[in-house]
Formats: sequence, structure tokens, C-alpha cells
Amino acid sequence: MIPNILIFNDNSDSRGLASRLRRRGAVVATTSLASIAFDTERPHGLAIPGFEHGLPDAVLVRSISAGSFEAITRRLGVLHALGGLAVPVWNSAQAIERCVDKSMTTFLLQRAGLLTPPTFAVEGLAAAEAIALRELAVSPLVLKPLFGARGRGIRLVQGLADLPAADETSDVYYLQHYVPRAGPPFRDVRVFVCAGNAVAMMSRRGADWITNVNRGAAPEPVAGHDVAELERLAVAAARAVGADFAGVDILPAADGRLFVLEVNSMPAWSGLQSVTAVNIADVIAESLLACLAHRAQQEASSGRPLRFVAPANR
Repeated sequence: MIPNILIFNDNSDSRGLASRLRRRGAVVATTSLASIAFDTERPHGLAIPGFEHGLPDAVLVRSISAGSFEAITRRLGVLHALGGLAVPVWNSAQAIERCVDKSMTTFLLQRAGLLTPPTFAVEGLAAAEAIALRELAVSPLVLKPLFGARGRGIRLVQGLADLPAADETSDVYYLQHYVPRAGPPFRDVRVFVCAGNAVAMMSRRGADWITNVNRGAAPEPVAGHDVAELERLAVAAARAVGADFAGVDILPAADGRLFVLEVNSMPAWSGLQSVTAVNIADVIAESLLACLAHRAQQEASSGRPLRFVAPANR
């Protein structure tokens, strides 16, 4: 069987990933989630460009562009629908939802027994001020956008005056204890996990305490840390949110503890690729196709397809 893979990509370069899949014999199409329509006249209830008579064998989500609450809800609904039709979706709508919402990510990390900084997510400036009054006696706080990436919108809160007005945060305040660490330069670690394995990692070094590559931090090989422990934490974090592949951010504290901060379900890897010999796109392609091969074996042994096919209207 020649697998048909659909890559959803709005604002990332997926050419390397597509080429690695094609090298392994897959047929690959790329489109945006916005182009998929719910259509109850179709046998499966979805209209997918290039798949007029069937469904893809698997879907890879590289990126989802910004949009209104309604647009994002509909796009995630498409991913939920594909999952409901038994199409493997990497990453699933549920995993993406869990990672995009930092409060849910932190909740799941803590429930999984992973060390993450004390965190509070509340609505309203008054509630945020009450948290700050209590917690600033213990630690400075880091305010992050609930939905945000690449270090944008992060600020250090050392007093009530540092809390922004409600209209700057959509009236939602995600506050986390600041973790003291060595620096400058400051460092954290990004570990790339795929199919339950830690496949590559990098340290991000920057003059600023917000160590994102797009803010000027330099990627470099990891040194001076227990690599096996970093791998264990990253794999456990990806498992906690249900991600098939993910970039896991781990912060080494000044006292030696390792805090798991975030899990990115649509990670970029150009910085990581510059410091590792492992081809990240190759790993994803190989892992996804291995998943499909295992699925085909299950179907053959059970004598029935695993995919649900909606009956045609009579």
C-alpha cells in the first residue's frame, strides 16, 4: 500500500518533511486547515482538496495560522473529525489544545508528577493582584500570554505595578514563579520528542533571560547536564499531553533542579537542526510511516479495517 499523507501547514516550511516522506514511497499533499470544509453531502462529512473520493492515510499538523475564535474552533473541529474517522493525526486536536493552552499544559505536567514552577491562571486584574500580593513575598513572577509562543508577550512581575491592564491580556493572567538560574548568559534546554523517544536536544544561550532563538538566543549542544534525565523528563512531558512529536522546554535552575516549562505541539526545529546530526524531518517521517505499517499489520491480523467509514446516504 502506498500511503497518502496530508500535511497541514499555514506558516512553516514543510518541504523537507514532505521530501523525506516521498523518499520513503509516500504520496504527499500540503494544504491549510482553513481549506477543509465540513460537508454533510460527502461520504465522510469532510471536503478535502485532492481527496474527493476518500481520506488521507494520515495527517501531519505543522502549523495553524492565527484566526478568530470561531475559525480556530472550526479548524480544530476538522482535526477532531479526522480523528473520529480513525485517520491518524499527528498531533491530535486534543494534544494541540492541551499545548496551546499553557494553563492546561502546566496542569497536566503537575498531575504527571513532573517538576514545574508554581503556576496560577486566573481571570480579572483583581484576582491577579491577589495572587501577586501573596506570591511576590516568595518569588518574582513571570507573566505569559495563555496562548503564545516564541517568547512574545512575556514579562517579569516584581510588583503590582508590573501587572498589565486587562485589555492587554484578554483579562486572563497566567503567572508563574520565576526560576533563578545561572547567568548571564542564560540557558535553557529544548528536547525534541517523537513517537515516545527523545531524538535530539539543544541548549539555547542568550544574554536575555527569555532564551528563545527568535529573540537572539544561540543554539548550541547540551553540556553539563544529565542527558538521560533530560530525555526522561521530555518523554514524560510529551506523554502527559498526548503528543506524538513535540518540543519540550526544560529550565535548569541555579540549584540544579530541572523544571519542565512548556510543551510545543507544533515545534520549529531549524535551530535544533543546526546543532544535531539527527535529521528531524527524517525521524518524523520514519516514525509516522512505522505507525501506519503497524496499523496495517493490526488490520490484517484482525481481518477488519480500523478506520470507520460513514455509510453513504440512501
